[in-house]
Amino acid sequence: MTTPHIPDAEELEALRQRYRIERERRVRPDGIRQYRATEAEFGYYADDPYTEPTEREPLRDTVDVAVVGGGFGGILAGARLRQRGVERIRIVEKGGGFGGTWYWNRYPGVHCDIESHVYLPMLDETGYVPEWKYSPGEEIRRHAVRIARKFSLGPDALFSTGVTSLTWDEASEAWIVATDRGDAFRATYVVTATGTLSEPKLPGIPGIEEFEGHTFHTSRWDYAYTGGTPEGGMTGLAGKRVGLVGTGATGIQVLPKLAEDAGHVLVFQRTPSTVDVRANRRTTAREVGADREGWARERRDNYLRIVSGEPAGRDLVADSWTRSAVLLEKLLPSFRRRGDRKDFEAAYEAADAAKMNELRARVAACVTDPGTAEKLKPWYRYACKRPAFSDTYYPAFNRPNVTLVDTADTHGIERVTPHGVVVGDTAYGLDCLIFATGFSVGTSGVLSGKLPVHGRGGTQLLHRWAQEGPRTVHGFTSHGFPNLIQMGTLQNASSVNFTHILDEQAVHVAALVAAAEAEGAVIEPSREDEAAWIATLAEDAPDHAWFHAECTPGYYNREGRGRPNGPNAYPDGAFAFHELLGRWREESMGRVLRARASADGGSSRRRGLSRGAQAPGPR
Repeated sequence: MTTPHIPDAEELEALRQRYRIERERRVRPDGIRQYRATEAEFGYYADDPYTEPTEREPLRDTVDVAVVGGGFGGILAGARLRQRGVERIRIVEKGGGFGGTWYWNRYPGVHCDIESHVYLPMLDETGYVPEWKYSPGEEIRRHAVRIARKFSLGPDALFSTGVTSLTWDEASEAWIVATDRGDAFRATYVVTATGTLSEPKLPGIPGIEEFEGHTFHTSRWDYAYTGGTPEGGMTGLAGKRVGLVGTGATGIQVLPKLAEDAGHVLVFQRTPSTVDVRANRRTTAREVGADREGWARERRDNYLRIVSGEPAGRDLVADSWTRSAVLLEKLLPSFRRRGDRKDFEAAYEAADAAKMNELRARVAACVTDPGTAEKLKPWYRYACKRPAFSDTYYPAFNRPNVTLVDTADTHGIERVTPHGVVVGDTAYGLDCLIFATGFSVGTSGVLSGKLPVHGRGGTQLLHRWAQEGPRTVHGFTSHGFPNLIQMGTLQNASSVNFTHILDEQAVHVAALVAAAEAEGAVIEPSREDEAAWIATLAEDAPDHAWFHAECTPGYYNREGRGRPNGPNAYPDGAFAFHELLGRWREESMGRVLRARASADGGSSRRRGLSRGAQAPGPR
């Protein structure tokens, strides 16, 4: 392996200047307002093309736990609760089935960018061993269904249903869960698992509604129009001019398949992604150690240690993520940091520059046309955007039916016409316009206000947080909102392998519910416990505001507006956070429990939850 060249001081200064110039070419004055939600007149972009909702009567019954969201977060919460003996679990999901992001993302070429054997959760518990190092989307969706089936989460689930409000009823000490299908059922506990990739977004390009060709978002791929499957074979695109907007992870996976089947593909790029080696291949059970009990947890923990900045010894996964793990320090607010900051930053910048030079050299080596190659080179620091991986994306630009349209100097497509799009002085005629513009990352229904939560005394969660800032204990529970447990990254931990984070959260959720039932209590922290947790987060919170303020615009820095510092995530790494949660469950969990108002009612519910109890899975 060639030793990377470490730039000297003069080379680093030249890079800084180039990065500033390229950033200014792309920054827009409207920031995040350049995107629009898939609602109102654009709501059809979010319609479900895979499942036709079935008619049913609204529900007015009672369950033990309502879980909002049927992606991996909700499924894992249900599975871990089932292991604790909880019987009446109802998952409510907008999509027509389990899977969350992987229910919606069925576009051609869809794969996970995290190794299958650490990304797919509960492999030990289900006995499943992925065949590929990086799973295709359909394998991931089927694994989500496999977990749900194993833990009998389907019979009580409500699909094609959106939760519209959560309201705490003081008299019954239960949540009233209202939905867009007229349901108003009660739940002793509510778990919100609405995910970070659930709300598709569109660019706010003038005239988008006037386009007379065919158009859709990649998270709602229209195979009725294109033909084919996620493996390709899109005969409906033969001879057609297709415009692809977006060159993030989705666009990078879609383009090679479009290039095989469409008459011509025009790729509209504002900012190129970094595209590292993927090297996907078939794997064997023996190769990944699946002949040993607990193999998947061992591999997953090893991966999390490395990408969280912890020492791990041997690298079991050994891919582009783990080889560049030190550069994730600016990407993840939850990353172990050691040593003198000045020395660290100097070494970090040098390693960053070496990696980016390597990635730009890869473009030049893969793309034959020098002009196209130059436009595809990423001029920013590594952690400014989530890295992407592909062995087929760059070669697609060597095909005669693929054209790269650089929109940096016009800050994107200027307008859409009935017959195509306009960039600068050039009109590009199109038959089909596909938006690979992703999701509103990190915007759950609760945080966006689309899912109002009313706690004690009718207090709305988002209104309180607007006044005081988010207040939680470990990101899960908040004072004034009893028996409400939130899953997500807010004041919790984060990692590039988010399913691992979700599974650890699900274990914690189940432990909280089990403890509340054992004590005949409700789950509700004190204001003092909230303040103590926020102080813990703030004590060692990293100063990354300056870094992201200098980044090229993207969703990590609010489209060039920067990412402010704050007590928003555990600062010492996800692995350390999970150890902290384990100790807290053993030593301090009782501090978030409060006596129920009705002892009789509490006893009745405890007996209901304890039927069929199973021992929790190994932890």
